[in-house]
Amino acid sequence: MPKYRFHKLAAIVVLVGFAAWMATGEFSSVGSAAADKPKAGEVEQPKAVDAGKAKPSAAEQPKATLRTVATITPPRRTYARAIRISGLTEADKRAVLATRVAGVIDKLPVKQGQRVKTGDLVLMLAAEEKLSAVSNAKQLLVQRQAELDAALRLMKTGNLPKLQLDTARSNLTLAQSHLEAAQAELDRNEVKAPFDGVIDRVPVELGSSVMQGGEVATILSLDPVIARGEVSERDLGYLKIGDKAKVRLVSGQNVEGTVRYISRDASSATRTFRVEIAIPNPEGTIPAGMTAEIALSAQPTDAVMLPRSVVTLGDKGDLGIRAVDKDDKVVFFPIDLVDDTPSGLVLGGIPADARIIVAGQELVKEGEVVKPVEADQATIQKLLGEATAGTQ
Repeated sequence: MPKYRFHKLAAIVVLVGFAAWMATGEFSSVGSAAADKPKAGEVEQPKAVDAGKAKPSAAEQPKATLRTVATITPPRRTYARAIRISGLTEADKRAVLATRVAGVIDKLPVKQGQRVKTGDLVLMLAAEEKLSAVSNAKQLLVQRQAELDAALRLMKTGNLPKLQLDTARSNLTLAQSHLEAAQAELDRNEVKAPFDGVIDRVPVELGSSVMQGGEVATILSLDPVIARGEVSERDLGYLKIGDKAKVRLVSGQNVEGTVRYISRDASSATRTFRVEIAIPNPEGTIPAGMTAEIALSAQPTDAVMLPRSVVTLGDKGDLGIRAVDKDDKVVFFPIDLVDDTPSGLVLGGIPADARIIVAGQELVKEGEVVKPVEADQATIQKLLGEATAGTQ
Protein backbone atom coordinates (compact mmCIF):
# COMPACT_ATOMS: atom_id res chain seq x y z
CA MET A 1 0.00 0.00 0.00
CA PRO A 2 2.74 2.59 0.88
CA LYS A 3 4.48 1.63 -2.43
CA TYR A 4 1.32 2.24 -4.44
CA ARG A 5 0.96 5.69 -2.94
CA PHE A 6 4.52 6.64 -3.86
CA HIS A 7 4.00 5.80 -7.56
CA LYS A 8 0.76 7.68 -7.60
CA LEU A 9 2.44 10.72 -6.11
CA ALA A 10 5.30 10.50 -8.62
CA ALA A 11 2.90 10.39 -11.55
CA ILE A 12 1.10 13.50 -10.31
CA VAL A 13 4.41 15.36 -9.96
CA VAL A 14 5.45 14.41 -13.51
CA LEU A 15 2.06 15.48 -14.90
CA VAL A 16 2.26 18.86 -13.16
CA GLY A 17 5.80 19.43 -14.45
CA PHE A 18 4.82 18.57 -18.04
CA ALA A 19 1.87 20.93 -17.85
CA ALA A 20 4.11 23.72 -16.59
CA TRP A 21 6.59 23.17 -19.42
CA MET A 22 3.82 23.18 -21.99
CA ALA A 23 2.56 26.48 -20.59
CA THR A 24 5.93 28.18 -21.16
CA GLY A 25 5.70 27.70 -24.96
CA GLU A 26 9.32 26.59 -25.29
CA PHE A 27 9.21 23.96 -28.08
CA SER A 28 12.72 24.34 -29.49
CA SER A 29 15.45 22.00 -28.46
CA VAL A 30 17.10 22.88 -25.23
CA GLY A 31 20.55 23.07 -26.72
CA SER A 32 19.70 25.34 -29.63
CA ALA A 33 17.55 27.64 -27.47
CA ALA A 34 20.25 27.99 -24.90
CA ALA A 35 22.84 28.73 -27.56
CA ASP A 36 20.75 31.44 -29.19
CA LYS A 37 19.76 33.32 -26.03
CA PRO A 38 22.27 35.32 -23.93
CA LYS A 39 22.78 34.19 -20.43
CA ALA A 40 21.18 36.00 -17.54
CA GLY A 41 23.09 39.15 -16.65
CA GLU A 42 24.87 39.27 -19.99
CA VAL A 43 24.24 41.99 -22.58
CA GLU A 44 24.49 41.04 -26.24
CA GLN A 45 27.29 43.04 -27.84
CA PRO A 46 27.08 44.22 -31.43
CA LYS A 47 29.42 42.58 -33.84
CA ALA A 48 32.45 44.54 -34.78
CA VAL A 49 32.42 46.13 -38.23
CA ASP A 50 35.35 45.65 -40.48
CA ALA A 51 37.34 48.83 -40.80
CA GLY A 52 37.65 48.25 -44.55
CA LYS A 53 33.87 47.89 -44.96
CA ALA A 54 32.65 51.01 -43.17
CA LYS A 55 29.12 52.31 -44.02
CA PRO A 56 29.31 55.15 -46.63
CA SER A 57 28.11 58.62 -45.59
CA ALA A 58 25.01 60.28 -47.06
CA ALA A 59 27.16 62.57 -49.21
CA GLU A 60 28.97 59.56 -50.68
CA GLN A 61 25.77 57.67 -51.63
CA PRO A 62 25.08 57.69 -55.46
CA LYS A 63 22.22 59.99 -56.63
CA ALA A 64 19.28 58.81 -58.86
CA THR A 65 19.78 59.66 -62.55
CA LEU A 66 17.39 62.42 -63.78
CA ARG A 67 15.54 61.89 -67.05
CA THR A 68 16.61 64.27 -69.82
CA VAL A 69 13.91 66.06 -71.83
CA ALA A 70 14.15 68.51 -74.74
CA THR A 71 12.36 71.83 -74.27
CA ILE A 72 11.63 74.97 -76.28
CA THR A 73 10.18 78.40 -75.50
CA PRO A 74 8.24 79.12 -78.71
CA PRO A 75 7.64 82.67 -79.93
CA ARG A 76 4.17 84.06 -79.26
CA ARG A 77 1.92 85.61 -81.86
CA THR A 78 -1.59 86.96 -82.14
CA TYR A 79 -3.81 84.55 -84.03
CA ALA A 80 -7.40 84.89 -85.14
CA ARG A 81 -9.19 81.66 -84.34
CA ALA A 82 -10.44 79.93 -87.47
CA ILE A 83 -13.99 78.57 -87.30
CA ARG A 84 -14.44 75.99 -90.04
CA ILE A 85 -17.86 74.76 -91.05
CA SER A 86 -19.18 72.72 -93.96
CA GLY A 87 -21.87 74.11 -96.19
CA LEU A 88 -23.34 74.51 -99.66
CA THR A 89 -23.57 77.27 -102.22
CA GLU A 90 -27.02 78.51 -103.17
CA ALA A 91 -28.56 81.22 -105.31
CA ASP A 92 -29.13 84.66 -103.83
CA LYS A 93 -32.63 84.58 -105.32
CA ARG A 94 -34.63 81.71 -106.78
CA ALA A 95 -38.08 81.96 -108.35
CA VAL A 96 -40.35 79.41 -109.96
CA LEU A 97 -42.35 81.25 -112.63
CA ALA A 98 -45.97 80.21 -113.22
CA THR A 99 -48.85 81.30 -115.42
CA ARG A 100 -51.75 83.30 -114.02
CA VAL A 101 -54.27 81.98 -116.56
CA ALA A 102 -54.69 78.81 -118.58
CA GLY A 103 -53.83 78.73 -122.29
CA VAL A 104 -51.58 77.56 -125.09
CA ILE A 105 -47.97 78.74 -125.23
CA ASP A 106 -47.63 81.12 -128.18
CA LYS A 107 -44.17 82.57 -127.46
CA LEU A 108 -41.23 81.05 -125.58
CA PRO A 109 -38.21 83.28 -126.31
CA VAL A 110 -35.92 81.86 -123.59
CA LYS A 111 -34.03 78.61 -123.09
CA GLN A 112 -32.12 76.96 -120.26
CA GLY A 113 -28.91 78.79 -119.28
CA GLN A 114 -29.95 82.08 -120.88
CA ARG A 115 -29.35 85.32 -119.00
CA VAL A 116 -32.30 87.67 -118.69
CA LYS A 117 -32.94 91.15 -117.32
CA THR A 118 -35.77 92.35 -115.15
CA GLY A 119 -38.96 92.60 -117.24
CA ASP A 120 -37.77 90.42 -120.13
CA LEU A 121 -40.50 88.23 -121.67
CA VAL A 122 -40.12 84.60 -120.67
CA LEU A 123 -43.39 83.18 -122.04
CA MET A 124 -46.64 84.34 -123.61
CA LEU A 125 -49.92 82.47 -124.05
CA ALA A 126 -52.09 82.79 -127.13
CA ALA A 127 -54.54 85.68 -126.60
CA GLU A 128 -56.08 86.84 -129.89
CA GLU A 129 -59.34 87.95 -128.30
CA LYS A 130 -57.53 89.88 -125.61
CA LEU A 131 -55.38 91.65 -128.18
CA SER A 132 -58.56 92.62 -130.01
CA ALA A 133 -60.07 93.93 -126.79
CA VAL A 134 -57.04 96.11 -126.18
CA SER A 135 -57.20 97.47 -129.74
CA ASN A 136 -60.90 98.31 -129.39
CA ALA A 137 -60.29 100.01 -126.05
CA LYS A 138 -57.58 102.16 -127.61
CA GLN A 139 -59.89 103.21 -130.44
CA LEU A 140 -62.68 104.07 -128.00
CA LEU A 141 -60.25 106.13 -125.94
CA VAL A 142 -59.25 108.13 -129.03
CA GLN A 143 -62.94 108.75 -129.85
CA ARG A 144 -63.77 109.91 -126.33
CA GLN A 145 -60.77 112.22 -126.33
CA ALA A 146 -61.96 113.80 -129.60
CA GLU A 147 -65.47 114.26 -128.18
CA LEU A 148 -64.06 116.02 -125.12
CA ASP A 149 -61.93 118.33 -127.27
CA ALA A 150 -65.00 119.31 -129.34
CA ALA A 151 -67.05 119.92 -126.21
CA LEU A 152 -64.37 122.22 -124.85
CA ARG A 153 -64.37 124.30 -128.04
CA LEU A 154 -68.15 124.64 -127.99
CA MET A 155 -68.09 125.52 -124.33
CA LYS A 156 -65.72 128.39 -125.01
CA THR A 157 -68.10 129.85 -127.63
CA GLY A 158 -71.09 129.41 -125.31
CA ASN A 159 -72.85 126.93 -127.57
CA LEU A 160 -72.63 123.91 -125.19
CA PRO A 161 -74.14 123.53 -121.77
CA LYS A 162 -71.77 122.71 -118.92
CA LEU A 163 -73.59 119.45 -118.23
CA GLN A 164 -72.67 118.06 -121.65
CA LEU A 165 -69.04 118.96 -121.04
CA ASP A 166 -69.07 116.95 -117.80
CA THR A 167 -70.58 114.01 -119.67
CA ALA A 168 -67.74 114.12 -122.24
CA ARG A 169 -65.17 114.11 -119.50
CA SER A 170 -66.85 111.16 -117.77
CA ASN A 171 -66.92 109.18 -121.04
CA LEU A 172 -63.17 109.76 -121.52
CA THR A 173 -62.41 108.51 -118.01
CA LEU A 174 -64.50 105.42 -118.58
CA ALA A 175 -62.72 104.69 -121.87
CA GLN A 176 -59.36 105.00 -120.10
CA SER A 177 -60.52 102.49 -117.49
CA HIS A 178 -61.65 100.05 -120.21
CA LEU A 179 -58.23 100.24 -121.88
CA GLU A 180 -56.40 99.62 -118.59
CA ALA A 181 -58.60 96.61 -117.82
CA ALA A 182 -58.08 95.14 -121.29
CA GLN A 183 -54.32 95.66 -121.04
CA ALA A 184 -54.22 94.04 -117.58
CA GLU A 185 -56.11 91.03 -118.90
CA LEU A 186 -53.62 90.73 -121.75
CA ASP A 187 -50.68 91.03 -119.37
CA ARG A 188 -51.98 88.02 -117.45
CA ASN A 189 -51.06 85.94 -120.49
CA GLU A 190 -47.41 87.00 -120.21
CA VAL A 191 -44.69 85.72 -117.87
CA LYS A 192 -41.77 88.12 -117.35
CA ALA A 193 -38.47 87.91 -115.44
CA PRO A 194 -38.87 89.37 -111.92
CA PHE A 195 -35.12 90.08 -111.55
CA ASP A 196 -31.80 89.76 -113.39
CA GLY A 197 -30.67 86.16 -113.48
CA VAL A 198 -30.21 82.92 -115.36
CA ILE A 199 -33.00 80.70 -116.67
CA ASP A 200 -32.18 77.39 -114.99
CA ARG A 201 -35.11 75.23 -116.05
CA VAL A 202 -37.84 75.37 -118.71
CA PRO A 203 -40.15 72.35 -118.31
CA VAL A 204 -42.59 73.37 -121.11
CA GLU A 205 -42.47 73.54 -124.90
CA LEU A 206 -43.79 75.97 -127.46
CA GLY A 207 -47.39 75.13 -128.40
CA SER A 208 -48.11 73.08 -125.29
CA SER A 209 -51.09 73.78 -123.08
CA VAL A 210 -50.67 74.87 -119.48
CA MET A 211 -53.09 75.21 -116.60
CA GLN A 212 -53.47 78.25 -114.41
CA GLY A 213 -50.60 78.23 -111.90
CA GLY A 214 -48.55 75.78 -113.97
CA GLU A 215 -44.76 75.96 -113.65
CA VAL A 216 -43.11 77.26 -116.82
CA ALA A 217 -39.55 78.26 -115.81
CA THR A 218 -37.08 78.59 -112.93
CA ILE A 219 -34.84 81.65 -112.67
CA LEU A 220 -31.76 82.02 -110.43
CA SER A 221 -29.83 85.08 -109.33
CA LEU A 222 -26.18 84.01 -108.80
CA ASP A 223 -24.55 87.38 -108.17
CA PRO A 224 -23.79 87.24 -105.37
CA VAL A 225 -23.79 83.50 -104.78
CA ILE A 226 -24.42 82.47 -101.17
CA ALA A 227 -22.38 79.97 -99.14
CA ARG A 228 -24.63 78.63 -96.38
CA GLY A 229 -23.49 76.75 -93.28
CA GLU A 230 -24.35 76.02 -89.67
CA VAL A 231 -22.24 77.37 -86.79
CA SER A 232 -22.28 75.92 -83.28
CA GLU A 233 -23.65 77.82 -80.30
CA ARG A 234 -20.14 77.89 -78.79
CA ASP A 235 -18.77 79.85 -81.78
CA LEU A 236 -21.79 82.09 -82.37
CA GLY A 237 -20.53 84.86 -80.11
CA TYR A 238 -17.31 85.25 -82.14
CA LEU A 239 -19.11 86.26 -85.37
CA LYS A 240 -20.78 89.44 -86.57
CA ILE A 241 -22.31 90.79 -89.76
CA GLY A 242 -19.66 92.11 -92.16
CA ASP A 243 -16.87 89.71 -91.12
CA LYS A 244 -14.70 88.40 -93.91
CA ALA A 245 -14.76 84.70 -94.71
CA LYS A 246 -12.78 82.35 -96.93
CA VAL A 247 -14.64 79.68 -98.87
CA ARG A 248 -13.03 76.63 -100.44
CA LEU A 249 -15.21 74.90 -103.00
CA VAL A 250 -15.12 71.17 -103.65
CA SER A 251 -13.72 71.98 -107.10
CA GLY A 252 -10.60 73.41 -105.40
CA GLN A 253 -11.47 77.04 -106.10
CA ASN A 254 -10.82 79.47 -103.23
CA VAL A 255 -12.94 82.59 -102.95
CA GLU A 256 -13.67 85.26 -100.36
CA GLY A 257 -16.95 86.65 -99.14
CA THR A 258 -18.67 88.60 -96.39
CA VAL A 259 -20.99 87.44 -93.62
CA ARG A 260 -24.39 88.93 -94.53
CA TYR A 261 -26.71 86.99 -92.23
CA ILE A 262 -26.49 85.17 -88.87
CA SER A 263 -29.62 83.45 -87.65
CA ARG A 264 -30.81 84.05 -84.09
CA ASP A 265 -33.00 80.97 -84.04
CA ALA A 266 -31.15 77.68 -83.46
CA SER A 267 -32.13 74.49 -85.19
CA SER A 268 -34.10 72.33 -82.75
CA ALA A 269 -32.37 69.17 -84.02
CA THR A 270 -28.71 70.26 -84.08
CA ARG A 271 -28.64 73.40 -81.89
CA THR A 272 -26.73 75.22 -84.63
CA PHE A 273 -27.29 78.61 -86.26
CA ARG A 274 -27.55 79.37 -89.98
CA VAL A 275 -24.83 81.61 -91.42
CA GLU A 276 -24.79 83.09 -94.94
CA ILE A 277 -21.69 84.30 -96.78
CA ALA A 278 -22.19 86.55 -99.82
CA ILE A 279 -19.57 85.86 -102.53
CA PRO A 280 -19.22 88.13 -105.59
CA ASN A 281 -20.00 86.12 -108.73
CA PRO A 282 -20.37 88.55 -111.65
CA GLU A 283 -19.56 85.94 -114.30
CA GLY A 284 -21.76 83.28 -112.74
CA THR A 285 -18.88 80.78 -112.61
CA ILE A 286 -19.85 79.51 -109.14
CA PRO A 287 -22.97 77.36 -109.37
CA ALA A 288 -25.56 76.77 -106.69
CA GLY A 289 -25.58 73.50 -104.76
CA MET A 290 -21.78 72.98 -104.63
CA THR A 291 -20.17 71.65 -101.44
CA ALA A 292 -18.06 74.29 -99.70
CA GLU A 293 -15.82 74.62 -96.64
CA ILE A 294 -16.25 77.97 -94.91
CA ALA A 295 -13.47 79.43 -92.76
CA LEU A 296 -14.47 82.30 -90.47
CA SER A 297 -12.04 84.33 -88.37
CA ALA A 298 -12.90 84.75 -84.70
CA GLN A 299 -11.57 87.24 -82.15
CA PRO A 300 -7.71 87.37 -82.16
CA THR A 301 -5.97 85.71 -79.21
CA ASP A 302 -2.42 85.22 -77.91
CA ALA A 303 -1.11 81.76 -78.90
CA VAL A 304 1.88 79.68 -80.01
CA MET A 305 2.40 77.20 -82.84
CA LEU A 306 3.61 73.70 -81.92
CA PRO A 307 3.85 70.33 -83.67
CA ARG A 308 1.04 67.84 -83.09
CA SER A 309 3.35 65.37 -81.36
CA VAL A 310 3.77 67.75 -78.42
CA VAL A 311 0.11 67.49 -77.37
CA THR A 312 -0.58 64.78 -74.79
CA LEU A 313 -3.10 63.75 -72.14
CA GLY A 314 -2.87 64.79 -68.50
CA ASP A 315 -3.54 62.64 -65.44
CA LYS A 316 -7.24 63.62 -65.58
CA GLY A 317 -7.57 62.98 -69.30
CA ASP A 318 -7.32 66.66 -70.30
CA LEU A 319 -5.70 67.57 -73.62
CA GLY A 320 -2.61 69.69 -73.05
CA ILE A 321 1.17 69.97 -73.02
CA ARG A 322 3.86 69.19 -70.44
CA ALA A 323 6.42 71.83 -69.52
CA VAL A 324 9.21 72.44 -67.01
CA ASP A 325 8.95 75.09 -64.28
CA LYS A 326 11.78 77.10 -62.70
CA ASP A 327 12.59 74.20 -60.32
CA ASP A 328 12.89 71.75 -63.26
CA LYS A 329 9.69 70.01 -62.25
CA VAL A 330 7.22 68.74 -64.81
CA VAL A 331 3.93 70.69 -64.97
CA PHE A 332 0.87 70.21 -67.17
CA PHE A 333 -1.04 72.99 -68.94
CA PRO A 334 -4.48 72.35 -70.51
CA ILE A 335 -4.69 73.98 -73.93
CA ASP A 336 -7.23 75.74 -76.11
CA LEU A 337 -7.00 74.66 -79.74
CA VAL A 338 -7.07 77.92 -81.70
CA ASP A 339 -6.37 76.52 -85.17
CA ASP A 340 -5.12 73.44 -86.99
CA THR A 341 -2.78 74.46 -89.82
CA PRO A 342 -0.56 72.43 -92.17
CA SER A 343 2.49 73.72 -90.26
CA GLY A 344 1.25 72.67 -86.81
CA LEU A 345 -1.28 73.38 -84.10
CA VAL A 346 -1.99 76.90 -82.88
CA LEU A 347 -2.54 76.60 -79.13
CA GLY A 348 -3.74 79.06 -76.53
CA GLY A 349 -3.77 78.88 -72.74
CA ILE A 350 0.00 78.42 -72.38
CA PRO A 351 1.96 80.77 -70.04
CA ALA A 352 4.45 83.10 -71.70
CA ASP A 353 7.50 81.74 -69.85
CA ALA A 354 6.67 78.04 -70.19
CA ARG A 355 9.49 75.73 -71.29
CA ILE A 356 7.52 73.22 -73.31
CA ILE A 357 8.75 69.64 -73.51
CA VAL A 358 8.98 68.56 -77.15
CA ALA A 359 10.81 65.26 -76.65
CA GLY A 360 10.24 62.83 -73.77
CA GLN A 361 6.92 64.28 -72.60
CA GLU A 362 5.28 60.86 -72.64
CA LEU A 363 7.95 59.38 -70.31
CA VAL A 364 7.53 61.84 -67.44
CA LYS A 365 4.70 62.76 -65.12
CA GLU A 366 3.58 65.85 -63.24
CA GLY A 367 5.78 66.76 -60.29
CA GLU A 368 8.79 64.76 -61.47
CA VAL A 369 12.19 66.50 -61.45
CA VAL A 370 13.89 66.25 -64.85
CA LYS A 371 16.99 67.51 -66.62
CA PRO A 372 15.80 69.94 -69.32
CA VAL A 373 17.96 70.73 -72.35
CA GLU A 374 17.16 73.25 -75.03
CA ALA A 375 16.06 71.59 -78.29
CA ASP A 376 18.11 72.56 -81.33
CA GLN A 377 16.62 74.01 -84.49
CA ALA A 378 17.08 70.75 -86.38
CA THR A 379 14.86 68.94 -83.87
CA ILE A 380 12.21 71.66 -84.04
CA GLN A 381 12.19 71.63 -87.84
CA LYS A 382 11.93 67.85 -87.84
CA LEU A 383 8.94 67.96 -85.51
CA LEU A 384 7.22 70.60 -87.62
CA GLY A 385 7.99 68.59 -90.75
CA GLU A 386 6.34 65.53 -89.26
CA ALA A 387 3.31 67.62 -88.37
CA THR A 388 3.08 68.90 -91.94
CA ALA A 389 3.43 65.40 -93.38
CA GLY A 390 0.60 64.20 -91.16
CA THR A 391 -1.86 66.58 -92.82
CA GLN A 392 -1.10 65.51 -96.37
